[in-house]
Amino acid sequence: MLLSGSHTLNAPPTLIWGKLMDTDILARIVPGISRLEKITENEYEAISEIKLGPVSGKFSGGLSLTNIQEPQTFTLNVTQNSKIGNADAEIKINLTDLGNNQTELSFEGDAKLSGLLARTGQRVLSGVANSLTKQFFENFEEELV
Repeated sequence: MLLSGSHTLNAPPTLIWGKLMDTDILARIVPGISRLEKITENEYEAISEIKLGPVSGKFSGGLSLTNIQEPQTFTLNVTQNSKIGNADAEIKINLTDLGNNQTELSFEGDAKLSGLLARTGQRVLSGVANSLTKQFFENFEEELV
């Protein structure tokens, strides 16, 4: 499943970067995250609860950051497991300075799903992904106020 999107935030890239690297802030703004714990410098353990159309599940697994070029880009690697299936994703995050204290946060990646998750259907999963993305950006904007 391909994932992509972008949003303009009213803050400079260095501020956005700092918030993306703060586990407490991420736990508040990422929809469904119930726990996010730093394991090493660029590795985290995450537990999330997400409803995907008629299916919901509790996921646990790891997150890691690679290809880090502060404050412009990094790659987020996600491995999450649950009773309803597993998800592995690699998502490239980019911050683009638009001037006037504005930053475009964009992402592009691919998620591989298995189990019941994979059988749920592309249309349902795309709708959920779009909803979670919208909620993430709304939460991020509130964090900047």
